Amino acid sequence: MARIRLLFKIGFVYHKAAFDPVIEQYLGDDRYEVFFALDEERIRRWGILNLPYRPPIVDQWVREGYRFTTEKQGFDVVIAGDTIRDAAAYGKTLLCFLNHGTGIKTILYRNLAQHRDTKYQIYVEGRYREEKIVESGQLGRSEVRVVGLPKLDGIFQGRYADRAGFLSARGLDPAKPTLLFAPTYKPTCLYDVKDAVFEATAGRCNLVVKLHHYSWMGKYAPHEQHRIFERRVRKFPHALLVPMEEYNIVPWMAAADTLLSEASSTVFDFLALGKTGIIYDLPSDRLKHSDGMPLLGEDNRAFLKDAFVHVGRPGDLGDAITRALAPTDAMRAAQNRERDHLFYKLDGQAAARMKASIEALLEEGGHENAPDEPGRGEAT
Repeated sequence: MARIRLLFKIGFVYHKAAFDPVIEQYLGDDRYEVFFALDEERIRRWGILNLPYRPPIVDQWVREGYRFTTEKQGFDVVIAGDTIRDAAAYGKTLLCFLNHGTGIKTILYRNLAQHRDTKYQIYVEGRYREEKIVESGQLGRSEVRVVGLPKLDGIFQGRYADRAGFLSARGLDPAKPTLLFAPTYKPTCLYDVKDAVFEATAGRCNLVVKLHHYSWMGKYAPHEQHRIFERRVRKFPHALLVPMEEYNIVPWMAAADTLLSEASSTVFDFLALGKTGIIYDLPSDRLKHSDGMPLLGEDNRAFLKDAFVHVGRPGDLGDAITRALAPTDAMRAAQNRERDHLFYKLDGQAAARMKASIEALLEEGGHENAPDEPGRGEAT
């Protein structure tokens, strides 16, 4: 029997964190020929040129047996972490979209609006996301499948249980609580709290700064975003800046006691772990894309309002950390309610459910994106 050809279109290195548990499912199944594509990476040089970039970690993956390709045709299944500009170039294939990280940004719905004539099988973490996609009116020809959040499977399987060993190996004190600062690149709070986050944690917490991949690359955000923290961590022995090549935030989320962000998908994901995060409030009503569309689909000042700690000024960050490390019973109850609403089955089996769904769709047929099929262009 011919093996099923499957392509993971990673796009950017940091997307792979969302794929890793799914990749593991397929690499362990001899019925599949598994390939990888990494074709979106660009780094800005000299302030003007966006040049193709091959992250060094790709060479490590090749040594581990990953097969990278530039081919687009001939795959039975393509799994992408974002919408694909030239989906038609992949021919007739089961085109699966496992978002690399959504949270409360509108970029998912914005991208789907540009690809309403492409049929994606969109795999989501819960009914909340399914409802949001439908409400956006941008589903088009695509179909939504609720499976849970594969990205966090390893945590729920207990693979990151050795917190003390992990922190000690990175030069941090496992006896102290750990604050994970994970700002997004846009809209961001990193300029507001660039000093306060160090001062508020000094002497009481480990501080781990995990920047968005784009904060390192210079194309979508200035290089100054990473340089700010490269300069500051040298002055604070309790702080660590996760290097650019360390793409996977999941081990750090497992080790952290609390998290600080504003609109990163990590805020969304952290709720799944039964921990209390800190949301830095932004003027959400004034944050727009260039065409006037809101950057955020939820006002981050109200999102998880009763479940997480909200802070609006850098000077209040110390108190916010104290509250996040000792959440009230009311906050715990609110977290449970929100978790049940946002996520489906946090049991470490989301990747297995996704694979089972894909196999069922292949068996059933008729769910492929077929660029030449009659009736295209009529999605409503």
